Amino acid sequence: MRVNRYIFWRMTQSTFIHLFLAGVTLVCLFPLFWMIRCSLMSNETIFVDTGLVPHHINFGNFAIAWTKGHLAGFFFNSVIYTVCVVGGIVLISSLAAFAFSRLEFPGKNVLFYLFVAAMMIPLPGSFVALFVLMAKLHLVNTRIGYILCMINVGLSMSILLLKTFFDKMPHDLEDAARIDGCSKLGIWWNVALPLARPAIAVIVIFNSLTVWNEYILATLLLGDTSLMPLQRGLMVFQGANSVDYPVLMAGLTMAAVPIVMVYLAMQKHIIKGLSSGAVVG
Repeated sequence: MRVNRYIFWRMTQSTFIHLFLAGVTLVCLFPLFWMIRCSLMSNETIFVDTGLVPHHINFGNFAIAWTKGHLAGFFFNSVIYTVCVVGGIVLISSLAAFAFSRLEFPGKNVLFYLFVAAMMIPLPGSFVALFVLMAKLHLVNTRIGYILCMINVGLSMSILLLKTFFDKMPHDLEDAARIDGCSKLGIWWNVALPLARPAIAVIVIFNSLTVWNEYILATLLLGDTSLMPLQRGLMVFQGANSVDYPVLMAGLTMAAVPIVMVYLAMQKHIIKGLSSGAVVG
């Protein structure tokens, strides 16, 4: 009898938990669904058609947003920034984390704690210093200046995550690679990086989201429209199309789709990568 009550209680508890999670999922996904729905309507029917599925679907809003709204250029800029920044973060953070974990040099702990302490500083708190530095280097309103600043934003978390992973890497693998003739860089490239793929996947996902959705730093550093990333360009686009809501929603949909696809393609690596410091291999 007690066993039956226990099973009934567990089934009831599991049902309520799943219903709650399903409700939270629907609440989170509904704005995305509503944005896509509005992007398929016309400006005349967006406030009249109250159905979940539009009666008349208009795909022309996407073409208008892509061409007349100049979203193609903003989209291309965001792709360049995301690829360069994420690639730079993975390269620099993996080298730094490997050095902090496997090498001995003066001031190693002090430098590492400085990187960790940098995570406590909110991004707006570093805006003045970043702008002054970029201005003195004549990198304001340039692609390379924005890329360097965004790499700096993502380094601390990435170094901490990878160092935790490398600390758990068996020394036997490093010794075997050294016997085979690998240098320190060879061990980093042939042993450490392949084992760190789950952690690198997490770094790629998180930093891709950060760069793709970044707005404030782009507003501070980039004044030329031809250099603006997608989120900054969408504000310019919104100012020119503030009344044409379906076209504006089409632009927002095109901005959201790529990063959602990247997340869905790599989501299985998130939990595995975040726990990779405990189990390697």
